[in-house]
Amino acid sequence: MKTYKYKIINLDCAACALKVEDKLNENPNLESVIINYATSKISYQTNLSDDDAIKLINTIIDKVEPGVKVIKEEVVKAEYSIIYLISALVLTLIGSFKFPFHEIFIYLAYPIILYKPFLKAIKMLIKSHTINENLLICISAVGALLIGAYFEGMMVASLYLLGKILEEKAVNKTRNSVQELLTLKQNYANLKVQENLVQIQVEEVKVGDILCIKKGEKVPVDGVIVTGKTKFDTSSLTGESELLELSLKDKVLSGYINEGELVEIKVLKVYKDSTVAKILELVENASDKKADVETLVSKLSKVYTPIILILAILVVLVLPLFGVEFKESLYRALTFLVISCPCAIAISVPLSYFTGIGTSSRNGILVKGSNYLDNLSKMKKIIFDKTGTLTTGEFQVTDIKVHDKNYTKDRVIEILRCGESLSDHPIAKSIMKLSEREVNTKKIKDYKEISGVGISFKLGSDLIKIGTKKVCNDDCYYDVSLHLNINSKHVASIFIDDGIKDEASVAINELKNAGIEPYLFTGDKEEVAREIANTLGITKFYYSMLPQDKYLKYEEIENNEVVAFVGDGINDAPVIKRAKIGISMGSLGSDAAITSSDIVIMNDDLLKIPLAIRISKYTNLIIKENLIFALGIKIIILILSLFGLSSMWFAVFSDTGVTVLTILNTLRILLKFRKN
Repeated sequence: MKTYKYKIINLDCAACALKVEDKLNENPNLESVIINYATSKISYQTNLSDDDAIKLINTIIDKVEPGVKVIKEEVVKAEYSIIYLISALVLTLIGSFKFPFHEIFIYLAYPIILYKPFLKAIKMLIKSHTINENLLICISAVGALLIGAYFEGMMVASLYLLGKILEEKAVNKTRNSVQELLTLKQNYANLKVQENLVQIQVEEVKVGDILCIKKGEKVPVDGVIVTGKTKFDTSSLTGESELLELSLKDKVLSGYINEGELVEIKVLKVYKDSTVAKILELVENASDKKADVETLVSKLSKVYTPIILILAILVVLVLPLFGVEFKESLYRALTFLVISCPCAIAISVPLSYFTGIGTSSRNGILVKGSNYLDNLSKMKKIIFDKTGTLTTGEFQVTDIKVHDKNYTKDRVIEILRCGESLSDHPIAKSIMKLSEREVNTKKIKDYKEISGVGISFKLGSDLIKIGTKKVCNDDCYYDVSLHLNINSKHVASIFIDDGIKDEASVAINELKNAGIEPYLFTGDKEEVAREIANTLGITKFYYSMLPQDKYLKYEEIENNEVVAFVGDGINDAPVIKRAKIGISMGSLGSDAAITSSDIVIMNDDLLKIPLAIRISKYTNLIIKENLIFALGIKIIILILSLFGLSSMWFAVFSDTGVTVLTILNTLRILLKFRKN
């Protein structure tokens, strides 16, 4: 089955989206249908042709939610017009003055204000035999008119329409705010053809093409600089405000913004395989992976309306038995009907997660689903791989101890660089950085690489061995990474490490202060693991571990708790996939990182992890506030209505008013972390 994703338009509310989603999933020709109300997108799997599938889906939708459609091209159209609202209010105002036939103006106002809700309600009733909020509002408003409360009925309809207009604008504001965080794509590319520039669509770019990136332009696809030198704004990908200077042979990623001089790049990946395309796909699809609370709210939304409808019927039938006039009982029942829409409950949770994920992306943290964002707030333990995660992954010589008085430190460095100049091992590269002098390789003879040990060669008449303690003939002075042996004599010990990241200690302390226990896993030996653990304040560490050892030890540590594993996304893929939260570090633009993990940190900054946790916790706080506020207001007004202490005005506020307020409250997530 193929997966498709298109725009879905004219959805009134999140509850409507849930209803349509359930109905589509019942069709045998469609699978895994997900409607994301926050992004107005629908995704599904089918064996049908593209056009046939859309035709089938729209036929099904038309019976459930008339007017809602799946389209291939985005159409921006306001569903609710303020013209109807103003016209109806003016007519009502005129009709409120006492003059002959003044009621005519009021009777004219009702059809104007209820025109759109009435049409939607009738279509729904005829095609799917269901009652939705539009019919309930119509019944409430007309019912109020019939019992003489024409002004309240008009206010119910007016406030409902006003609420829908504000809700539509608030939802669009939220969507646009999040989309602004994701405007990474450059829609065109400047293709160099001989000495001319031709502007083409980014999708037309081919591997090997030469593109010109002018000042102020985004890099359209991943590539490598072949001409020029400039500084790039990488904040859209990494969240870092400091400009990154790159020059010849440096790799650039799509989404970078050129803030300096013109450069030319050679294309390494077509657009669909580029970093930007993968990021946009991840963020857009992230809301499809729902957290437990979203599933719970979805179930609650489905039973909420029927329960309120039953209560409304009971109010009409039961209250007259207690001496309440039928007219008053009917008024209270009509108030119940207005409260019966679960929109505020249904929209607040997914929209909050969507906003949290978008905010994380803006800060260089890719979260693949709301379930993973939710789990971050529940994390109790976090396991770090060492190399490339807590350390820089770039080896450096920290000290050289010379044990033979016949050799100076400079002479030792010279000998080391002679041998290591013929090796491409990362440690060899760190040795070569000790000096900038040219190496005369003509003096080197019988060069050999000994697997798992090191290298050996002849320098003049001397037999040189550089490597592990196996080259020392068991007379090593130190148990370190590298040793120099000349003519069977241990001459020097070379201390090498890959350097703890500058922010590692701060990040570990922040995690510990948040009540999260850190662990260290490494394939390195005990001495190295202990030193790093002690430096960072990690009390539980495990060493000499193979990938399968890490996997088994993770399962032992997890013990049904939410435990994260942080690795480089390449060597630790098995345990990253197994973890409740798999986090890839130090893999900017790495395909393996994006594929294997649940959360991708788009640069090496370990401080992004506690930031992601703060975003998660704040998002959950907003969700709780929204749910408590929405449910609390509805329950309070229901109780007040039951005892005749609330009017329809309050009921409308509990529906559309509360929906707008919860949406606006959700925007606080964007504001809170805007400057990070």
